[in-house]
Amino acid sequence: MNEQQFHASADAVMLAIEEAIDASGADIDYENSAGLLTLTVEANGSQLILSRQPATGELWLAIRAGGLHFKQQQGVWRNTVDGQALIERLNQALVEQGGEALPLQGF
Repeated sequence: MNEQQFHASADAVMLAIEEAIDASGADIDYENSAGLLTLTVEANGSQLILSRQPATGELWLAIRAGGLHFKQQQGVWRNTVDGQALIERLNQALVEQGGEALPLQGF
C-alpha cells in the first residue's frame, strides 16, 4: 500500500467511526484533527485515540489498557500482535471504558 492509499483507508476508517457515533446516538464525543480521532466517553470523560502512522503504515489505538498497533491485511485493519480486527478491539474498549459499543461494519 502506498502512502496515498494508506491515507485514503485511514480517512475511511475514521469517517466510518464518526458516522457510527452519529447514527447510534451514543454518548460519545469525537474530534478529528491532524490525523488523530479522539473519542471521549461523556459519562466518565475517558478517551480513546486513533492515530495514523504513515511511516509504518499503521493505525495506533490508545486506550486505557495501553497502546495497540493495527496494519491492514487483506482489506481489514488487524492488531499486529494478535490479529484482532480494529472494529472488534475498538468496540471492546468502548464497552470497557463507557459501557456501550457502536454499530461498526468491517474495515
